[in-house]
Amino acid sequence: MIGRELALALRDAGLVWTPESGDRFALDLPDTVESEVEAEVFTVSEMTIEPQAFSTDTVLGFNGTTEWALDSVSVGDAVWLPREDQLRELLRATFRALRRLDDAFEVEIELGGETRRFEHPDVAEAYGLALLELIGRSR
Repeated sequence: MIGRELALALRDAGLVWTPESGDRFALDLPDTVESEVEAEVFTVSEMTIEPQAFSTDTVLGFNGTTEWALDSVSVGDAVWLPREDQLRELLRATFRALRRLDDAFEVEIELGGETRRFEHPDVAEAYGLALLELIGRSR
């Protein structure tokens, strides 16, 4: 799972999230809500946090098991924290290799005939950086 900062950068770059069971997310709410809530990581699950699609929006419904009073939140007020496998899948045909270096992981992708490499000590973050580049080039 990637960190909040990279997740926000991916969302701002245009990564669209369709919530599914098992997905992890954090809240990105207006300043009126305590920052402690934004630091929590939630998991979409049919039993506790269920995505509910409406014609105007998708909301994440909290089914009474959370410690604080929140019935639901718009998916726009959440930031998806994708897992390593989800990030690799989003890279699709651009993905070439994952290498273990001495103190980091290196993800290699190919964009327009150019090989690009992204290093980070956390493998999910390396995939996320590669995806951020892919999205940026797609715009």
